[in-house]
Amino acid sequence: MTNDQPFVDLRKYDQSWFDRGRPSWYVLLWWFVQAIAFPLTPQPLNILRCALLRLFGARIGKGVLIRPTARFTYPWKVTIGNYSWIGDNVVLYSLDQIHIGEHCVVSQKSYLCTGTHDLQDPAFGLKTASITIENGAWVAADCFVGPGVQIGANAVIGARSSVFTNMPSGQVCWGSPCRAKTARLKLDPSTTP
Repeated sequence: MTNDQPFVDLRKYDQSWFDRGRPSWYVLLWWFVQAIAFPLTPQPLNILRCALLRLFGARIGKGVLIRPTARFTYPWKVTIGNYSWIGDNVVLYSLDQIHIGEHCVVSQKSYLCTGTHDLQDPAFGLKTASITIENGAWVAADCFVGPGVQIGANAVIGARSSVFTNMPSGQVCWGSPCRAKTARLKLDPSTTP
């Protein structure tokens, strides 16, 4: 261990300005419901999980599938479009808005993170920015999507990618940091068996 002085003084950290969007008792109630109700609901009771999220302010479309181990920090800051899927152990760290379009897939163990800290601030100030995943996009297994990122319509984010910048529509992207690699081809339904 070195004797170098830290660049930050965490005693000065202050997020009193941050608006969680609901009072503290409501946030605690949600965390209790999520800790008990979600993991205990059998896989086929997806309708119950969607209903609980709607009850706590999430905007959930029709036909949405959410696995019992998915986690939502503040559901009232989440929008999920029709027929989208949220996989096992996905975390929606929704300090800011998370918008997921229609027919999207966010695969298991992916982490959508709307919060970070100011590296230049000695008090390590909190910074938030929304995440948008447009219609038809697929975020494959174990991806990290950072604050302020927009993933374009019909894009594919390859497994274990780290996404720190916007990804273009209709592209297959992967890597850490994630980069667009090739076009995603649209299947012609007349040629499939």
